[in-house]
Amino acid sequence: MRFEFLSSTPASPTEGSGTWVAIDGLVRGLERLGHIIARRPLRLRTGFHTADRWLYNARVAVAPPAADVVVGVDLDGFMWAGRPRRARFVVALKGIIADELLNERGVVRWLLARQARWERLNTERADRVVVPSRYSAAVAREVYGVPAARLAVVPEPIDLGEWRRRFGAVAREPGGAPTVLSVARMYPRKRLDDLLRAAVVLRERIPEVRVRIVGEGPESVRLRALHGELGLGDTVTFLGEVPRQALAVEYVRADCFCLPTVQEGFGIVFAEAMAAGLAVVACRAGAVPELVEDRRTGLLVNRQSPEELAMALETLLTNDGLRADLGAAGAARVAAFDLEPVARRFVEVASA
Repeated sequence: MRFEFLSSTPASPTEGSGTWVAIDGLVRGLERLGHIIARRPLRLRTGFHTADRWLYNARVAVAPPAADVVVGVDLDGFMWAGRPRRARFVVALKGIIADELLNERGVVRWLLARQARWERLNTERADRVVVPSRYSAAVAREVYGVPAARLAVVPEPIDLGEWRRRFGAVAREPGGAPTVLSVARMYPRKRLDDLLRAAVVLRERIPEVRVRIVGEGPESVRLRALHGELGLGDTVTFLGEVPRQALAVEYVRADCFCLPTVQEGFGIVFAEAMAAGLAVVACRAGAVPELVEDRRTGLLVNRQSPEELAMALETLLTNDGLRADLGAAGAARVAAFDLEPVARRFVEVASA
């Protein structure tokens, strides 16, 4: 089968974040199954992403895709999909924009509201709408009115073979300070400020604790300023963007993983952390409880509660047996999200 993917998300794990990682994994899974894949990447960059996305879609409408199945990621394809076409059109919602904008402010929120209107048009014109979680399916029904009959849940894929090779190449360093790892594109909804405040409390109970944060984003300057205001010093280290092998080193050498996000359509970094055998601390929010099972693969706390975060992290860091058990269960759970099983499921729902 011939697939063409339409995506105006920048094609890198740094700019494109989890969306790009998920698209790339799905494409490689489909190729392993023998399907023919074309990608329509974002080429024109104006420095203004909303304009880039509109121009991208205008170019798609002028030069229509030629495939058996066209996959429009999020809002991409909305101009072309409204015209007469022969190809089957599947919209893959990675993060539902109308949901994400609720945690934004000012101009950013206004721009995302414009993009959400385009995304709604895309879902109305699609033959099938694929979402990565039951949470996202419920949101798509509520905010875009997508009928349940046109919705299908397909989890995001993770390349377990690649990650295990990377993890296996890392030498562990026994005897180091208790370490919490967080990985995120720094958006307001990721609530990394809650993690910084939790670190203040946690340091009082475990003075030698270290928190390492990978990622950059719109909240970067504010979070670094907060770090200074809280006097966290070397308790918390901002690592910025790092290449994949350096990220693998961080996963292997951490004792547990924490991301207190309050809105998540799936959360691929949780799957990566679980693949590394890390127990997870997260919030009961969005799709997180579908991936991180409370007291089975991690500990879930109430959203926006730094004190609860600190307590859960203290529980893991002071209980080696519990941490190991949760980590082992998480590593077993993510086998279901490997590239080929997810790609097979995607083909089933895309062609149904």
